[in-house]
Amino acid sequence: MTTAYTSCLRLAQQGDGDNPNSWGTVLNDGVIGLIDNAIAGYTVVTIGAAATVTLTAVNGATDQTRSAFIEIAGSVGGSHNDITLLIPQESKGYVINNKVSANTTATDTVKIKNAGAGTGYTVPFGSVGLVISSGTSVFATNATGSGTGTAADRDVGVCATNIADVSIGDLRYVRTSVTVNSTVRGDFVVEAGSLKVGTSARAYNPITTLTDAASITSNFALGNNFLVTIGGNRTLAAPSNAVAGQSGSIYIIQDGTGSRTLAYNSAWQFVSGTVPTLSTGTDDVDMLVYMTRSAATIDAVLLKNFDR
Repeated sequence: MTTAYTSCLRLAQQGDGDNPNSWGTVLNDGVIGLIDNAIAGYTVVTIGAAATVTLTAVNGATDQTRSAFIEIAGSVGGSHNDITLLIPQESKGYVINNKVSANTTATDTVKIKNAGAGTGYTVPFGSVGLVISSGTSVFATNATGSGTGTAADRDVGVCATNIADVSIGDLRYVRTSVTVNSTVRGDFVVEAGSLKVGTSARAYNPITTLTDAASITSNFALGNNFLVTIGGNRTLAAPSNAVAGQSGSIYIIQDGTGSRTLAYNSAWQFVSGTVPTLSTGTDDVDMLVYMTRSAATIDAVLLKNFDR
């Protein structure tokens, strides 16, 4: 009997009489070392030059897709606006740290997909989160236990292990399904086998800097709080990916010239229908506080002239 390999992690299985006088090396390199990598390994995958990147999967040896944690580095929006990472058609979970820079955040995407048919998952820029491959589709965790895929996809196969129910704030691990409140936009950090919300066990929403342009666009999928310094008379466009109930703020700062004006897309609604005017001094700081009533209606109040 020759050496075989497990289906999910591709670990070496020694056959009777194989590798005499070297079984210890096979055990250490082909099993123990690879299990260590599957539990705690961190791999950086750099993208940008190709539209499709196939992550390595090697029997009985170190590869990219065996790692528990995968950092995606590089950039999109240069050679390609949409880049797909292909993983093996096997059941497995990954913690994905998307550190890719996007040249045009409104259109650039990074997707993780099985190498073959099935549904992929688009990883938000700047996010750290858990994705699960069923061997057919890839989906993220949310309030109902999956992001995409059918009920059959949610059965992650023979490699799943039942454990007791655990709840940590908005994170809940229930046996073989993982659920995360999809409205939470704090950062998730895995430390010593535990999951914390925020780097100091706290949730917060970083400020995303918007690009100054004649029409200023924002992507509410990237966060709740934004900042833009305007260098001319501008219009605040309707945000993309707005979800009812999302709230936050947008700092609007005059440049060194000042006297810049801001108009608003009709999606923005104000008290008594009166559109507010900005503070006009050089470097003046105003804050637009908003609550999303629906995907097409954002109620807002402008707070003016904060101390610099």
